[in-house]
Amino acid sequence: LHRSFTSLVTRASSGCLGTMEVKSKFGAEFCWFSLERSKSGRFEEFYGLLQHLHKIPSVDLLMGFADLHGDLLPINNDDNYHKAISTANPLLRIFIQKKVRSLRFRSQHESMEPSVGIIKL
Repeated sequence: LHRSFTSLVTRASSGCLGTMEVKSKFGAEFCWFSLERSKSGRFEEFYGLLQHLHKIPSVDLLMGFADLHGDLLPINNDDNYHKAISTANPLLRIFIQKKVRSLRFRSQHESMEPSVGIIKL
């Protein structure tokens, strides 16, 4: 793993009570890894780790997690990233999708404006 990510990822065999399993899904691909809760880092680091593990370094992503009730909630900042970590018992299920950019077409006299389309998880 890249040096900046090695502090986030731990070995599953460590047996540490603060370790949680993470299962991330991007398209048809799944990645499994372990994180130590006390060294979970910040959202940006986790985002980069997932891009690295799924081999999609330059792709803009939407991420969500399944809470205790099975509801899908977004992960897009430190607060809801740490909320996701706190609800993992013992598995944190992450769902990843590409951000979709679309063009809104206007009349011939107006330019096309890019807009971001949101895909619900």
